[in-house]
Amino acid sequence: MDSLGAVGAGAAIALENLFPPLPSEVILPLAGFAASQGKFSLLAALLWTTVGSVVGALALYWVGALLGRDRTVAVAARLPLVKTSDIEKTEAWFSRHGTKAVFFGRMIPIFRSMISIPAGVERMPLPVFLGLTTLGSLLWNSVFVLLGYGLGSRWHEVADVVGLYSKAVLGVVALAVLVFVVNRIRKAGRGTHRGRS
Repeated sequence: MDSLGAVGAGAAIALENLFPPLPSEVILPLAGFAASQGKFSLLAALLWTTVGSVVGALALYWVGALLGRDRTVAVAARLPLVKTSDIEKTEAWFSRHGTKAVFFGRMIPIFRSMISIPAGVERMPLPVFLGLTTLGSLLWNSVFVLLGYGLGSRWHEVADVVGLYSKAVLGVVALAVLVFVVNRIRKAGRGTHRGRS
């Protein structure tokens, strides 16, 4: 933060979109703390971290757009336990809930990055995607930058608390994946058993 300033904080957040293990829950409060120490202004911290969020999300949007539906279906067809019907259900869900998913997804670890790819695959209108991403990111970033600003040298306490939230989200995702895999294996086993009889 000292050497790169608010622009560096924005660059770190852009990279966090591309490499989710980089934790925005640490970067954002630290940017707020740096602003409270006069390294740069609070407005600059909010502006550049939001720009970074949008740039990272836009890069992943274009990955999805370049991948396209046909390639996505082709890749899914090669994955074990995934069916083309899964892609079709996801498309139907995204067409109904895509705007909410892009906005609220900015506030959920992992999904914050990944939601941009289906938005690109489905070619969500770019102005809509940019608007929702900017608003969702500004809200998420503001909470953490302001907490870091207010807590000062105790900024790391934010990361400690949010770490629990992130772990809870990852636990729910892991459980959902496990349930999906178990159900798919059981259905495949029943189909094989019926085929033999």
